[in-house]
Amino acid sequence: MDEQAVKEYVEHAQSTINSAPQMQEATTKAAVLRDFLDLLNWKIPSDTKLEYSVKAFNRTYKVDYALILEGTPVAFLEAKGVDTPLTQKHRKQLRAYLKNEDVNWGILTNGKEYEFYQREVVDSKVQVNGLTSTQLAGLSANMTILRAFTKGAIQSGESEKIANRIHELKKSLSTLDSEKGEIADQITSLLTDCVSEAIQPHAESQAKEMIDRLSQDIENEIDTDIDHSTVLETVNTAETSVANESTPVGGSYSVGFVTDGNEFASFSSDMQVEAFVEAVDYLVGSQNLIEKIKPLPYIPGRTRPLIHDQKSHEGSDFLQPWDLSQGYILETNLSSTQKQRELRRLVEMYDFDVEFHGDW
Repeated sequence: MDEQAVKEYVEHAQSTINSAPQMQEATTKAAVLRDFLDLLNWKIPSDTKLEYSVKAFNRTYKVDYALILEGTPVAFLEAKGVDTPLTQKHRKQLRAYLKNEDVNWGILTNGKEYEFYQREVVDSKVQVNGLTSTQLAGLSANMTILRAFTKGAIQSGESEKIANRIHELKKSLSTLDSEKGEIADQITSLLTDCVSEAIQPHAESQAKEMIDRLSQDIENEIDTDIDHSTVLETVNTAETSVANESTPVGGSYSVGFVTDGNEFASFSSDMQVEAFVEAVDYLVGSQNLIEKIKPLPYIPGRTRPLIHDQKSHEGSDFLQPWDLSQGYILETNLSSTQKQRELRRLVEMYDFDVEFHGDW
């Protein structure tokens, strides 16, 4: 598999979806997802079983595709129709399949959205972790994770190495985000001790910018917009069932702008992206954000625009553009951590703070 092959798949799949945006599951599997499996070098029917029986929620279900090596399933692909957005119920379903059947790799997709999962056993407990997720247009930027799910990588064990690196990079990114100030202070202290106290003001600003650049580089490598609050579940391996299928999952996401401890504007939604967009749009419409970030595009890192007045920059399209008021465009192909960081970075331009509540 190479970048050209992925690009060709994306273009063909997008064209197919554009011609039939309400495709149901059976058509989506035939017109889009068979080609996706072929891209990963899983052939039907030689090493792929359709409608494979699995146990979950004390019942028997059929997973859409079981990927087989030496007669044993090593990965599941659960498919939905283009007309069906992926939900918490679908994620819960796939996690149960992986846990109960001792299968280590999983993909959940509707042809437009792609989510990648790994099952691990750590200290006698089962963990199903979301590795990354992306929209169809973003697959070309996710070559690393695609390689992890190829037949050859799973067969050789290379998939484990790729997944381990993704986990470590996520931990590093989380540390950089949560301890940015302390790390920047330590860097500044080291530089002033080694060079001169006179450089302290420059060192302070440069240290924070260096951490931001490092975070951006990590994000570019793992390129994940998966919601971390929904993709990690730990259960004891002795358990043979999970919660009843009807148990509600998910929750709300809330963003609040606060001054002197008082919240003066808040935005909530069952969808993380909507809460993020509404908060940014408030800054655009009510807090004169565009004047503060001009000239556009606003690029908080080094390469990827966050806010622009068009849906592309230097020949590259936004992966998940969202319309703001006044004709501006917001890139929403960001993880939960990234969305929080970008809002905090924007709010640094004001004399108020931002807080996050709910499932962030």
